[in-house]
Amino acid sequence: MSGSHKTLHLLFRVPLLLRRGIQQNAFTHRTMEKPYILATALGAPGGIYQVFAPVIEKHFTIVPNEEFVQNRELFADKIRAVFVWGGALKADRSLLLLLPNLKVVVNGGVGVDHLDIPMINSFGVKVCNTPHVVDNATADIGMALLLASARKLLYGHNFSLTHEGQDLPESSMGTDVSGATLGIIGMGRIGYKVAKRAQGFEMKILYHNRNRRKAEEERAVGARYCETMDELLRESDFVMVVVNLSPQTHKLIGAKELAMMKPTGTLINISRGLVVDQDALVDALQRGVIQAAALDVTYPEPLPRGHPLLELPNVIVLPHMGTHTVETSQVMVERMVTNALAVLSGAQPPDEVKV
Repeated sequence: MSGSHKTLHLLFRVPLLLRRGIQQNAFTHRTMEKPYILATALGAPGGIYQVFAPVIEKHFTIVPNEEFVQNRELFADKIRAVFVWGGALKADRSLLLLLPNLKVVVNGGVGVDHLDIPMINSFGVKVCNTPHVVDNATADIGMALLLASARKLLYGHNFSLTHEGQDLPESSMGTDVSGATLGIIGMGRIGYKVAKRAQGFEMKILYHNRNRRKAEEERAVGARYCETMDELLRESDFVMVVVNLSPQTHKLIGAKELAMMKPTGTLINISRGLVVDQDALVDALQRGVIQAAALDVTYPEPLPRGHPLLELPNVIVLPHMGTHTVETSQVMVERMVTNALAVLSGAQPPDEVKV
């Protein structure tokens, strides 16, 4: 081929090569585009903390709910997963109707009582949560509440801040934990871990559960099974509630159950707020039916200022902090990502919730 012909050949070939390159780059861009997920803006109130952003952004493009509301037509077809963290983002019917390509709703935490799972499934969308991850942190907060209440740690702290004298009043005396009887209502994974911790304090452990644990499991923590909750309530110095919220456990602890407890007894709730009748609890505490209460969960959360429970000196109320640690939150977010990736790849997610 002559020089002139070569030149003409290259002139005609270059645009073709450029077009192929552009097409190849576009194809690569499309195949490498990260799936879109809808979530409360990271770092915003009610959202996943900003420190965990890299865990999610490594695999997904995050669409903050606030931005989605303003640009629904831009994102609606792209969103494949919804991340629910707390109660700021509602995965309700109105939202699902806007997301035709949604495949999964992933909840950060174990409890899914705020999700209508049959309704979500009716859209062909799976629901996942993050069980097991929260077990140790929740058991830890249960023991922390028990100890803080028994030994009146908040009273002591406030005394140190405001005291005008040196002598502690008689009312500041706490109660021994070592050797006391702990009744655990709900001996699942978390309840069993509570029992292991209580064993280290040489506590006598009773438990009531829908299903009795194996004899070797009972022996391992020195626990005795109570066939009825009434028996546990009457014999325990501390009663810790560790059940899932369901129609059967809604207000499981009410006026009748509180009246069965010892006048020196303490109620500890690390399950869900609605498992305990709060009005009945206020009344029991005010009238001295029981001695004290320590709550990680309430309804609503957090309690409004001025709520009667917050006015009582024999109550500790936390704003649902059971899983609120750096390590546990990190693993929860990682587990949310794992579940979402599994669903989007067509695999069975490890933590699908079925009803």
